[in-house]
Amino acid sequence: MASAMTAAADPSPTPTYAEAAQRALDIIQTASPSDTRPAAAALEVLISGTGDSQPEITNDLRARPPLYEDARQRLSALLTALGQPATTGDPGLAQQRLHDVMSQSRYDPLHRPPSLLDRFAQWVQDRITALLRLLFGSRGGAQAPALWFDAAGIATLLAVVFIVFRAARGRFSQSISVVPGGPRPPADFFAEADRLAAQGDRVRAIRSLCAGVAATLAGERTWEGSPLTVREIFQRAPDPASLRPLLLPFEAAVYGGREVDQATYERAAQVAAPFRQPVEAAA
Repeated sequence: MASAMTAAADPSPTPTYAEAAQRALDIIQTASPSDTRPAAAALEVLISGTGDSQPEITNDLRARPPLYEDARQRLSALLTALGQPATTGDPGLAQQRLHDVMSQSRYDPLHRPPSLLDRFAQWVQDRITALLRLLFGSRGGAQAPALWFDAAGIATLLAVVFIVFRAARGRFSQSISVVPGGPRPPADFFAEADRLAAQGDRVRAIRSLCAGVAATLAGERTWEGSPLTVREIFQRAPDPASLRPLLLPFEAAVYGGREVDQATYERAAQVAAPFRQPVEAAA
């Protein structure tokens, strides 16, 4: 009898996501519009398995009177989606397409660590937040709105930028004015690759090689503004497979963070050579 009473006192296991949705639907399936007890029971079951991930359904069940019809429709749609999860027949191809999209130049900032300015801005925001919490308290009592946090952080950053700019005495604008604004011909990229390789910076050098080949294949504006990936641009070559010794080290270095050894760079330079010779000869 003691063992039986202990077993009866054990709590029931937490339902899975799909089980919670199905039980909630079963509870309210035949509920009358004015009866709130099924809504309360279904709400408890749903939250126990799904948490706060279904606010539309929980709001329907909390309404007085409960919005049973809308809740039933939403639970049915949820169960249908859970029974037919999104899958792909070729995960390798899907992964490759995702990699191709993320390799576009527009996503380069995602692969770079936060800049010094970003880290400084975060540090300033953290210090302001800590100060305001010290003044107003972290729980209960008067709380400073989050808008004041942002406003104080922006004001601090603007003050720092103003002081730095005044100290530089306009040298920022002078440095910006010397940056060329027009399209760069392929010969510039190849010359830059030679210079960087001579300095030992083979990662940036192989990037410049790819830029030169891409500009030769698709035009001078390709590297700066084309929505195509490097792979897609290289497909325009007469023999795209021959560019793999250049393309693969480029992807490994730029997107994978790997180094480029001397032998790999020399092989990539040989592959890029046929695309630089016509440009240099024309020049």
